[in-house]
Amino acid sequence: MKRSERLYATYFPLLDMRFRKKFDDREDKLMKEWKEMGKEIRRYINPGTFPVAIKFLKDKKDIPEGTRIPMKDLKVKMAHCQAQSICRRYGWTIAMTREDLGCAISGYTYGWKSIEKEGAIDFFIRMHYASNEEAASKILYSTRTLDPGQCEAVVYSPLEWTKIEPDVILFYLNPAQLMRCLHGSTYRTGEPVTSSFSGRAGSCTEGVLGAYLDQSPKVVVPGNGDRVWGSVQDHEMVYAIPSSHLKDLMEGLAKTHERGIRYPIPSYMRYQPE
Repeated sequence: MKRSERLYATYFPLLDMRFRKKFDDREDKLMKEWKEMGKEIRRYINPGTFPVAIKFLKDKKDIPEGTRIPMKDLKVKMAHCQAQSICRRYGWTIAMTREDLGCAISGYTYGWKSIEKEGAIDFFIRMHYASNEEAASKILYSTRTLDPGQCEAVVYSPLEWTKIEPDVILFYLNPAQLMRCLHGSTYRTGEPVTSSFSGRAGSCTEGVLGAYLDQSPKVVVPGNGDRVWGSVQDHEMVYAIPSSHLKDLMEGLAKTHERGIRYPIPSYMRYQPE
């Protein structure tokens, strides 16, 4: 063995171990920051369920160890809104793949299943979501979608003990809590949050995909599927943000909190009843 080869064999594993440790330490620090911000959210808006960290994976082999997978662990297929609900209510980390999905609409919007234009248009008309083919076509082609092959799996994990570094964070809130988030989101730039509303494919597509593709916060009116399959309650709204926006949101919440703009809302009580 040449001297250079002996040196490589002796020292490279040590250098590799040091690099890995440095990388792991950095990753641990980053994950700790996400978890701390998740806990801080509870201080400022106190949501009734856990904020959901969401990660799009190019390869489903990267699903974290210990993650529940619907077909494997629960023996059922389900919709994305169901997985979100399990995560936010149970505190489980759960991953969805094409094989686990039981929702045709999000199968199309997440790039996992093709859709026949004629069949989709017929569905919108039969369900009276659209009055005619032209209106149905507008619904179909205005829906946000990922490209086929863009992701093989989506992981949902409670932000406060997340197993993944999120791409999107999803909050289920009442209107007053949502108001506070809007205060936080607009603090730094002053620009209003803009969203579009259809009442269809709400949390999974208008929310998660909208925030991910536009890299901007989205207010969402939960859709019918959210309510039927995802158990979203009548009083709940959804707020979806790209993960890059979380620090700005937290800063705005903290600053307005300092001035007494808080949740629960401190209603004015200093008056005399008549």
